[in-house]
Amino acid sequence: MKTRSITTLAVGLLLSTGAAAQHHDHSSMPMTMPMPQPAQSPKAAPQPKAAPKPAGKPKPKPKPVSKPAAEKPVDHSTMDHSQMQMDRSTMYHSQMQMDHSMSAPGALRTPIPELTDADREAARPPAHDHPVHDNTVHSKVMFNRLEAFDADHGNGLAWEGQAWVGTDTDKLWLRSEGERVDDRTEAADLEVMYGRPIARWWDVVGGVRHDFKPGASQDWAAIGVVGIAPYKFEVEATAYLGASGRTAARIEAEYELLLTNRLILQPLVEANFNGKDDERRGVGSGLSTMEAGLRLRYEVHRKFAPYIGVVHERAFGDTADFRRALGEDKSDTRIVAGVRVWF
Repeated sequence: MKTRSITTLAVGLLLSTGAAAQHHDHSSMPMTMPMPQPAQSPKAAPQPKAAPKPAGKPKPKPKPVSKPAAEKPVDHSTMDHSQMQMDRSTMYHSQMQMDHSMSAPGALRTPIPELTDADREAARPPAHDHPVHDNTVHSKVMFNRLEAFDADHGNGLAWEGQAWVGTDTDKLWLRSEGERVDDRTEAADLEVMYGRPIARWWDVVGGVRHDFKPGASQDWAAIGVVGIAPYKFEVEATAYLGASGRTAARIEAEYELLLTNRLILQPLVEANFNGKDDERRGVGSGLSTMEAGLRLRYEVHRKFAPYIGVVHERAFGDTADFRRALGEDKSDTRIVAGVRVWF
């Protein structure tokens, strides 16, 4: 009986001690954050069932703590592919930058040594150097104006042409112009000159001129220039010296305006001057006559071009008085049609 009492007392002590220890562990253990689940399965692992609480005094319920969102599983194949794309993109842009730098105008592929005084001296042309000219003999004949017109007292024909033969440095020039009305020569002259270049696009010419009409024939010494002025004006300027101190000058300028590759508009102005009156030929001192023409030609071939145009001529000063004394008008306007040909 005494032994049963001792055993009962011992069991009671053991039960009370275990309950107290279990109560102490639940109250004093801190709350821990739930660990993320393994990435192999998106589903959370089933939580183990809580052990039944021992009988005793009920404890206060802790406040609910929000669980962190489970991390998304990492796909290693995707991460490796994006990394590979980034590396490839980086290499591509680096190659583009290198190619651009190599193709830039200012980029130097190989180093260029600095210029020295010896290099500059070697590149300088020799003093008194002249361009090399071709000594082959060339020639050209051109009728710039070969036209017909209707005059007050008959049909008219006018011409203006030139020809040359020679090399690049030495040429023999022939020039002529004149007018016939009703089978009668109203004016005609011929010039024979030697030409030599004095500048780019310019030749100096010198020789003689012979006037057939008007009046009695006469001769002149001539000197002048032929060339292309700025803005592509073709210019002929010649001064003449005749017997008994007579002087004269002629200036002619023309321009070719390309409307199309074959349709060309050509304005032309010619002015004649005399040093003193010459009543026998009907010319006065100063500006004697001026002619302005506008011709439109179509180049069927570069060497053959028919044209139509309008020409106005006017006399000035004593020349106009001489014409009025002969019953002629001091000015004349006519429609012309002709051909421009060269070979």
